Amino acid sequence: MTTQPRFIQIHTLHTYPAALINRDDAGLAKRLPLGNAMRTRISSQCLKRHWRIADDRFALSELAVPMAIRSRGTLELIRKRIVEGGVIETLAQAAVEALRNGGLVDRAGKEMKGADALNTGQAVLMGKAEIDYLVQRCIESANASADESAVRAAVTKMLKDEKKNIEALKHGSGLESALFGRMVTSDVLASRDAAIYVAHAFTVHEAQVENDYFTVVDDLLQESGELGSAGIFDTELASGLYYGYVVVDVRQLVENLEGIAAKDCFSATTPPERRELAGKVVEHLLHLIATVSPGAKRGSTAPFDWAKLMLVEVGDWQPRSLAGAFHDALPLSAKDDRSIRERAVACLSGEIAKMDAAYGAALTRRVMALDPVEIPNAERLNLSVLATWAAEAIVTGAC
Repeated sequence: MTTQPRFIQIHTLHTYPAALINRDDAGLAKRLPLGNAMRTRISSQCLKRHWRIADDRFALSELAVPMAIRSRGTLELIRKRIVEGGVIETLAQAAVEALRNGGLVDRAGKEMKGADALNTGQAVLMGKAEIDYLVQRCIESANASADESAVRAAVTKMLKDEKKNIEALKHGSGLESALFGRMVTSDVLASRDAAIYVAHAFTVHEAQVENDYFTVVDDLLQESGELGSAGIFDTELASGLYYGYVVVDVRQLVENLEGIAAKDCFSATTPPERRELAGKVVEHLLHLIATVSPGAKRGSTAPFDWAKLMLVEVGDWQPRSLAGAFHDALPLSAKDDRSIRERAVACLSGEIAKMDAAYGAALTRRVMALDPVEIPNAERLNLSVLATWAAEAIVTGAC
């Protein structure tokens, strides 16, 4: 019996030695208490950020879908573009004030003018298509009148009248929000439910951290025969084998990309071509998850790694993490001389076997791994074939 690829679950193992992958407000490696030990972790925000901005053949920007801009300076960008469109500064400012006060960035309802009108308070994620549309409509309003009050009134009316048009823009909110969602407090912009859920990655063993003491040598002092340094510093470094978990809600992804209601994603009235972009997105995403490394202090730690294991599960059951396999931290050494990576894979395999026995879930599995692995009902593939297989499952609607 074939099942629909309702959810795609992605499990990974990555190794990062002597690195500061993700730091907290004190500059220390982020931590996570779990089970019987403290772990180091990589936040989902950090992971998503690096997948979004990656620049290679599988970059999201290579999908020919409008991206988005996340910034507190979006209104200033719009103002500059209005001026570049031939509008004088005073009318461009009036138009932006109307956007701000008309509810583009929040529902505060407070009238603002001048520099205050350009302050969004927090970073706002806006699609380039949305920005282009608003810039053009503001230019049209400014060209229709040379009076600042009239421009403000025209832009305010435009926001009210064309809210549905802005929401209906094809890929208007940008690819990032189609993937990772967008929560807005705007009266104009549309919220987007995330189609990709990302867990915080954590070490499968107890945290391994050390304080890295270092000095900066002063070249000119050395040349003059002086001893000493230009500064003494320290930072925390961590090493570990990290378990990562990502879920793709395929129906939500197709809805966000194509404007198709999620319930109709796999219906007979929806042709496979309407799922091709979603398939391509997932193909790229699998490559990014496997090969793009997040991390601070790249210049001094080179925290780059490719996944040692990527397990992909496809089916129509609700998703479930395999983090329970590591609720008890793995000991750093074992009597049977197996590496911690081999033991981690064995734990994942054991957790899957127990889940299968308890629930009888019909999930289709494929795995990419450096080491010999025994994952229940999982065919072994290389990354390229694995990514293509996941994309085809979405397009055909069967797995």
